[in-house]
Amino acid sequence: MLSGACLLWPGLFSLISACSPSPVASSGEELLMVVGTYTGEGSTGIYTFRLHTGTGHWQALDSVSVDNPSFIAPGTDASMLYAVSENGNENDALNVLRIDRQTGNMTLLGSQLTRGEAPCYVSANAHFAVTANYTGGSLSLFPLDEKGLAAPVDTLFHGATGGNDTIRQATPHVHCAHFSPDGRYLLATDFSSDRILRFRVNDSRPFLTGPEVAAQLEPGQGPRHITFSPDGSFAYLISELSGHIHAFRYDATTGSLERIQHLLADSVEARGSAHIQLSPDGCFLYASHRLQNDGISIFAVNRQQGTLSPVGYQRTGIHPRHFAITPDGRLLLVACRDSHRIEIYRRDRQTGELRPFASEIPLNKPVDILFIR
Repeated sequence: MLSGACLLWPGLFSLISACSPSPVASSGEELLMVVGTYTGEGSTGIYTFRLHTGTGHWQALDSVSVDNPSFIAPGTDASMLYAVSENGNENDALNVLRIDRQTGNMTLLGSQLTRGEAPCYVSANAHFAVTANYTGGSLSLFPLDEKGLAAPVDTLFHGATGGNDTIRQATPHVHCAHFSPDGRYLLATDFSSDRILRFRVNDSRPFLTGPEVAAQLEPGQGPRHITFSPDGSFAYLISELSGHIHAFRYDATTGSLERIQHLLADSVEARGSAHIQLSPDGCFLYASHRLQNDGISIFAVNRQQGTLSPVGYQRTGIHPRHFAITPDGRLLLVACRDSHRIEIYRRDRQTGELRPFASEIPLNKPVDILFIR
């Protein structure tokens, strides 16, 4: 199933042992898993599964027809889901669904056009949902009401150019819109101008004010996805084009990002780095890479300083666009888009190493994974 194994770098065990979490019960737990796909090649849209984290056993539950739901986010109400339709045309939309957490059954409640092309990311709080529109180089903001998504849609055009990739950064692109842990700010990755933008979040209109530049990177980075440490003290960014990971100290008072480290995660320079996520205990960081040497890079985290040290690399199936770690930290599941499967890995919580389960989930064009307890 795999083209390679996880390679570990020597000399890391003193750091790893200092960040050793306590063991969890051997029985594991059952989770509800939601998966988004690219449609048109045999996939319906959004699927739900029941997954047992101790055994890796899974069960298909439900599916609903939605065009190209390439990214799905939960609402503050755990029964609500928001899913983009990334079509790259006038039919690009944000969809709202209700999910039964017991059965996994989903109901599509409604949709609103984004008025910005190729929405590839969505986040939501109690007042609004916001999409990052890659091709449109914009954010689309949707006020929420009792029916789901309210019109009108506010479209914020703020993307710019300025990177040194004359093809992929020639026009504005926005790849991510991520709330800070305190909920006071929204951070957006301005892919083509190599910067992170910061918006202040308000409880009433205008829901977003700004933007300000939170971080300016070197030309040609192509910033993509952001994640925060469990305590909210540090933020981590994966750059798609350069394959670098950037570590920042986050100031919740001002919303500022102070870069403390950047290091190369994609050693073959494939220019296809994709997703980034920390383990629930904050001890390890994982990043996925596509186009060549497809796989997951693994880093140990110094939780006091926020810095990273390379630990290993796990080869995966083709085009690991997205992955997710189960809330108990036991498993890491990889959406291998072009291998048409979700691969299941057991995480060693002491070393960060990934070991493949014998089982996998066959599914056409999986591209996003979300766990719901």
